[in-house]
Amino acid sequence: MKTVTFVTSLLLMVAPVAAATFVNEAGLSDGERYHRCIELARQDADAAHHEALVWYDVGGGVAAQHCAAVALFMGKHYPEAAQKLDQLAKARDTPSTDLRAEILDQAGNAWLMAGEADRAEASISGALNLGDHSADTYADRARARAMKKDWPGAASDLDQALAKDAYRTDLLVLRASAREALGWTKDALADLDQALQIDPGYTDALIERGTLRLEDGDPNGARADWLLVVSNQPKSPAADLARSRLQQLSVIAQQPAGNKATRH
Repeated sequence: MKTVTFVTSLLLMVAPVAAATFVNEAGLSDGERYHRCIELARQDADAAHHEALVWYDVGGGVAAQHCAAVALFMGKHYPEAAQKLDQLAKARDTPSTDLRAEILDQAGNAWLMAGEADRAEASISGALNLGDHSADTYADRARARAMKKDWPGAASDLDQALAKDAYRTDLLVLRASAREALGWTKDALADLDQALQIDPGYTDALIERGTLRLEDGDPNGARADWLLVVSNQPKSPAADLARSRLQQLSVIAQQPAGNKATRH
């Protein structure tokens, strides 16, 4: 889920620079100063937060406030970051509706990291209400709703997200999880099958499809999916999980007939 993609994508656009003070450096434009601040947040979140506050005090405005919030996020101060982003989205100086919506979605992601599902949903709904109808924004709200076990709401948001980008394998797996929670096993399997048609080696889909196949009475199909994960990425955490599931499958095979497999 995009839970941290707003910071990650931002940092990818910033060329590496020395982590040094930028507030009083002569000749920097506001944009260059902002990029220096974001880069410093990646290297030293506490220093970036301090510098951003100093910059704000000398006229850094919205850019300085946003960098301070990003620094809080990078320092894992998620509730504080979320509060700052929510406030910034509502601030009079924030210049455009599109930017307000983007910042609200960022706030929602920070609330998600803080485990505050209700606040995350409120912030992300605010972004949607301001016109940010991207697939990622719907997916973010789906994650917030899933955290609250609002499976119908999560599934509905993922329908909207996939209507905008039908080839997002991550969203197909998320919707499969929501549909499974609703008891829609056939629909969940259809989502996982579709994800694997797009990316036959997608480990998340293979793990989940194996679990659903087992629960649906198809241990051979489950074994095939999990063995493929182990074969494709033998040293990955996904392979470790697949091995655990295969071990459980061996235990289940030794149980008396009629015992129902359960998800662990």
